[in-house]
Amino acid sequence: MSITGIITAIVIGAIIGGLGRLLLPGRQPIGVVLTVLIGIVAALVGTAIAQKTGVATTNGVDWIELVFQVGLAVIGVAAVAAWRRNRGRTR
Repeated sequence: MSITGIITAIVIGAIIGGLGRLLLPGRQPIGVVLTVLIGIVAALVGTAIAQKTGVATTNGVDWIELVFQVGLAVIGVAAVAAWRRNRGRTR
């Protein structure tokens, strides 16, 4: 993977993770770096799911793939936020 690919993954991860946090109501006790990491994973997994389900790749924005990615980001942010909240209570 080239440096351009890494930078692109970080930027897309930040956008997907940010959208995931934006759509999730309430406050999430996670930082920016964790949000970007969740976004990167959600983007990769969402793309894989879209390809496996037969979503066609287009020249423009692949809206169905984007829905998969953002939905996974919402789930990821919610899961990590809940884990962090519960971990804080046990201390």
